[in-house]
Amino acid sequence: MKLRDIAHSRTGDKGDISNISVVAYDPKTYEALRTWITADRVKQHFSGIVHGAVVRYEIPSLSALNFVMQEALGGGVTRSLALDAHGKCLASALLDMEIPDGVVAR
Repeated sequence: MKLRDIAHSRTGDKGDISNISVVAYDPKTYEALRTWITADRVKQHFSGIVHGAVVRYEIPSLSALNFVMQEALGGGVTRSLALDAHGKCLASALLDMEIPDGVVAR
């Protein structure tokens, strides 16, 4: 299944930093998200795009994870030659991440 099947996201960017929050549709799936969607997996998912550190913050009261990705926007939105590489596009790409069967109990 795709991450988008069990969560939605909010995004932001500042300079060369992209910020993506992943929010579980159902609080019952938050623990599975917390276990599976690690900073390392997000960094691997964006290999070739994110060149800096990825830090994950947990927000259990919202059933959410927040990822701050350094060196993620080709120098920043106003400096990058990419047409649309800022946060909103990266959030969509993150929601395309595959979640293996059995990670989320249904």
